[in-house]
Amino acid sequence: MTSVRQLRLGAFIMATGHHVAAWRHPGAVVDSGVNIDHYVEVARTAERGLFDQVFVADSPGVWHKGDEESFRRQGRVSHFEPVTLWAALSQATRHIGFVATASTTYEDPYLLARKFASLDHISKGRAAWNVVTTSADNVHGNFGLEAHPDPATRYERAHEFVDVVKGLWDSWDDDAFVRDPVSGVYFDPDKVHALDHVGRFFKVRGPLNIERPPQGHPVIVQAGSSEAGKELAAATAEAIFTAWTSLDEAQAFYRDVKGRLARHGRRPEQLLVLPGIFPVIGATQAEAEARWQALQDLIHPSVGLNTLSHFWPLEDLQKFDLDAPPPYYPELTPGVNSRAHVVIQLARREGYTVRQLYQYLAGARGHWVVIGTPQTIADRMQEWFENGAADGFNVMPPVLPLSLNEFVDQVVPELQRRGLFRTAYEGTTLRENLGLQRPASRHAVPVVAKAA
Repeated sequence: MTSVRQLRLGAFIMATGHHVAAWRHPGAVVDSGVNIDHYVEVARTAERGLFDQVFVADSPGVWHKGDEESFRRQGRVSHFEPVTLWAALSQATRHIGFVATASTTYEDPYLLARKFASLDHISKGRAAWNVVTTSADNVHGNFGLEAHPDPATRYERAHEFVDVVKGLWDSWDDDAFVRDPVSGVYFDPDKVHALDHVGRFFKVRGPLNIERPPQGHPVIVQAGSSEAGKELAAATAEAIFTAWTSLDEAQAFYRDVKGRLARHGRRPEQLLVLPGIFPVIGATQAEAEARWQALQDLIHPSVGLNTLSHFWPLEDLQKFDLDAPPPYYPELTPGVNSRAHVVIQLARREGYTVRQLYQYLAGARGHWVVIGTPQTIADRMQEWFENGAADGFNVMPPVLPLSLNEFVDQVVPELQRRGLFRTAYEGTTLRENLGLQRPASRHAVPVVAKAA
């Protein structure tokens, strides 16, 4: 295994691609959300590119908040449950890891622990759990709740949830299963452990009814950038997905989250910071920009305006001239999320028209858009990687399968030529390829060094 620090790459998969209008592009597969052949192709392409992992975001409800006109134009309302999907794709691949999103607010820790342990066994050590608390407030009715829990409660529950799941993964010692036909002993009862957890949110006895996962624990991923999210990542995560659009912002976040680890008895290298990058690739800069504009032109105004309705009242937006700056900017008061302030400041600073503003936000949902040649995109990635802003990237292909093929065929070789990215997988598990240690069981007996 190389000792030189190299980029980690994940493929962040939205069914038709990350651009909000990707499903309308001729390079997309329109029914990809429920097309297993499409996902097999995408996973194999990422593996051909030697990516560490593929990742799908998920929500326990329909992704939409807005009016009926924009709702009927959404291309992301039908898609597979991720653990089920990854179990299938693990049989069509050999090396790439699988990151599945699951909510600590709307799932059960015992069932989730069993599900991810099963995925790790099925994939032979390639599973990861993206821990989310679910920010969307339109799903509580699917679970018999009167209201969506507040952020403080969700994050407190998440800390306990993750601890319970990790404890359940340690239900069995690594060598608990003897399986000796001669003696007739299947497992050693001294090597199985009930959890007997009693906390504020959960009461879980255990043990889990599946043996310890090949990785010890599937890799823990987190995707929040709020104060509570950064604390959850510092305490529990081994990789964090994040979104920034400037080097300065990314560096500040990197220093912040890495600086929190010592309080939890952890080292900086135990948490990988992976910002999202939305690459638009062309043979020339002009071609790349033209391809970006062609995608932007596919955004229907109703979808774009719905994106802005989080900041302006929708009824006002429908009266605005799309090709003029907003006639007013909403007053922001304490308690409004920081993203709203960023959007309003951006609109004022750049003098964006309404159309330009919604295209900026709806195109890549505010993630880092890099438009250019393969060399230009590699330059920008190298700059962030070598200047304390990232340990790697979550690549967000604008259109699938087209854009991922372009990245693998054009950008990956450029990164390899610069010595920034692997030319072969280092190991057989996701942990090995990410350079993460396999965690010891909480029940393992510490090894005491012998005196000389």
